[in-house]
Amino acid sequence: MFAGDIRRHRVSRIRGLPHWRWHLDEMYVKLNGEMVYLWRAVDHEGEILESYITRTRDKGAALRFMKKTLKRHGSPEAITTDGLRSYRAAMKDLGNEAKQEVGRWANNRVENSHLSFRRRERAMLRFRRMKTLQKFASVHANVYNHFNHERHLVDRQTYKERRSAALAGWRSVMA
Repeated sequence: MFAGDIRRHRVSRIRGLPHWRWHLDEMYVKLNGEMVYLWRAVDHEGEILESYITRTRDKGAALRFMKKTLKRHGSPEAITTDGLRSYRAAMKDLGNEAKQEVGRWANNRVENSHLSFRRRERAMLRFRRMKTLQKFASVHANVYNHFNHERHLVDRQTYKERRSAALAGWRSVMA
């Protein structure tokens, strides 16, 4: 309920940036002993844009994920991916292959965004249904984006102001 409002506000604020860069990656998640894939899009500042769950890791899944992300967030200046061939095939279908960047360590931004999800996943003792996994992934991303202010990059006063603003926004949405 509240995560959608937070996401809409954040997307409307970010959508017009001319230097917007995306990082795309997929990770596996165990679901009742079966491997499913969590596809994630992260922007250049580390905010999680989109999370999508699929049973396969092929061109079709990459294409669905990219179409959904492009429709919701607009087109970025550049898209950084890992070496998975499904990305190149999907980007070719969409006509975005000129925007794709692949390089060693270039995708660390999204690789590190998986860590908070893994930490929370362990605390929840895994997932049992795809629907709950999708719901958790999208809500977790929105709440994490709202409260993550990267403390190590700003001074104490700025961090406290941002944290207070985030809590005030949270309280207004919850009221």
